Amino acid sequence: MAAEGGGKELNEIKTQFNTREGVYKLLTHSEYSRPNRVPFNSQGSNPVKVSFANVNDQSGNGDRICFNVGRELYFYIYKGVRKAADLSKPIDKRIYKGTQPTCHDFNHLTATADGVSLLVGFSAGQVQLIDPIKKETSKLFNEERLIDKSRVTCVKWVPGLERLFLVAHSSGNMYLYNVENTCGTTVPHYQLLKQGKNYSVHTCKSKSTRNPLLKWTVGEGALNEFAFSPDGKFLACVSQDGFLRVFNFDAVELHGTMKSYFGGLLCMCWSPDGKYIVAGGEDDLVTVWSFVDCRVIARGHGHKSWVSVVAFDHYTTSVEDADPMEFSGSDEDFQGQIHFGRDRANSTQSRLSKPNSTDSRTVHTTYRFGSVGQDTQLCLWDLTEDILFPHLPLSRTRTHTNVMNATSPPAGGGVAGDIVNNVSNNPSTNDSGANTPSNSLSSPLPRSNSLPHSPAMTANNKSSAIASGVSKFATLSLHDRKEQHQETDHKRNHSMGHISSKSSDKLNMLTKSRTDPAKTLGTLLCPRMEDLPLLEPLICKKIAHERLTVLIFLEDCIVTACQEGFIWTWARPGKVGLSSQKQAVSPSGTII
Repeated sequence: MAAEGGGKELNEIKTQFNTREGVYKLLTHSEYSRPNRVPFNSQGSNPVKVSFANVNDQSGNGDRICFNVGRELYFYIYKGVRKAADLSKPIDKRIYKGTQPTCHDFNHLTATADGVSLLVGFSAGQVQLIDPIKKETSKLFNEERLIDKSRVTCVKWVPGLERLFLVAHSSGNMYLYNVENTCGTTVPHYQLLKQGKNYSVHTCKSKSTRNPLLKWTVGEGALNEFAFSPDGKFLACVSQDGFLRVFNFDAVELHGTMKSYFGGLLCMCWSPDGKYIVAGGEDDLVTVWSFVDCRVIARGHGHKSWVSVVAFDHYTTSVEDADPMEFSGSDEDFQGQIHFGRDRANSTQSRLSKPNSTDSRTVHTTYRFGSVGQDTQLCLWDLTEDILFPHLPLSRTRTHTNVMNATSPPAGGGVAGDIVNNVSNNPSTNDSGANTPSNSLSSPLPRSNSLPHSPAMTANNKSSAIASGVSKFATLSLHDRKEQHQETDHKRNHSMGHISSKSSDKLNMLTKSRTDPAKTLGTLLCPRMEDLPLLEPLICKKIAHERLTVLIFLEDCIVTACQEGFIWTWARPGKVGLSSQKQAVSPSGTII
């Protein structure tokens, strides 16, 4: 158990909590788990993960949920805040032998009521493509483990494409696959494509096209998570060596890096506009990194153990500007939206600019994000312009700001873009995703634990307000830097990171050069605690008895999950009434 001793109150979990926008309530009848509802013995198992998809069902109930518990994988109709969960009728259930599912991701471009494409990564290194609606298994990649023998830590479809997906392993390698290609019967041979500080990218040398198309070797130890930016142009990943690295995916170039205060980084997420990244890990902190300035702008302390998941709430995040957005750049910039043979989502981060700060109008910005950890606590945070614009005095007053724009990569996408573009334009297959604007295919539900592509962030919707529910918050407090009360009660038995050992692949050693943590502390890579604002959580509540592994923000609820295999739905303020859900309290639960 994550919390032991200390009396009954220490083990009590909360079934509702208050924020400025209202009360979030746990819907006990919307709990998803294994059909027998028995807590799973989580010792030695992989983290429970959750993925959502919307299949546009004509009945109006098109939401689908997939989650893994131990060796089992479940696929249900997700009824959310509307109706109670019916665990007796899973659409699909799979039990694996000799390996365990570790992560999964839906392809939202191809999801229909008749079929969905679901990628599943496994602890032994394989990746399976299945259709849980048709109950079919299409393909198994890395079946003989010739490409990589280590655990799959993260798998995601490349944004805007139907056939390409990216897989990360605990070996520290990432591989780009094409669902149409085979993996071959021999160990792949590679040719160096590009090399930089602590990373290298290789292409696969073969007479015939085979998987993987590209191999990325990044940092040292496990590559714990990666995510594409909202516009799909950049790739951010966090590793067990404690580094966040952000790459221009098409050009295969390093955009910026950040180092944790100590220990490995386990999770990360992009802000809805792509301007900020939040990362968490073994330093028990959440760290806010500016994509534009390539530097840490704030840290948040509220957890008492490792941070497992961070996620932005783009339904509560608010970016409001009294000035209309204006397009900037030349016609070539618009032509350059198509890379890798896919349409890029229009992004305020790379396509829109704000008027000069000499104008008398103001910008009101608040980002809401959340975090869950191995301390079984849920924390919610607000990030306001007091922190976002440090060149002005820290205060609660609204200020005039000039928000810089990120630089878009040149049209053409670089050498890696050419490689994948050739594959995408292969006449033997039909990639309908390349001709479909991604903003018209955005789903109301996010993929796995990553940020969804929200329609509110596209150029077709000129309004810069990302959510309609909550107005601006500007009451972010700063921690007294003289107060150095540090929690030392850490739970170290369930690390999500896994440092790979004994690799015979000499290619992995091309860019391995250890970074001395003592040399990074106090630099832009890792500023000292006293040199940054320290955020305090809006709320920090214990909501489970076991470590938390999932945090997903949906339009009408928040979804969390713990390692015991329980997936909980928390209704947003005003989204559900007592008449539609009986508010039951577990024997160990309390209402606050």
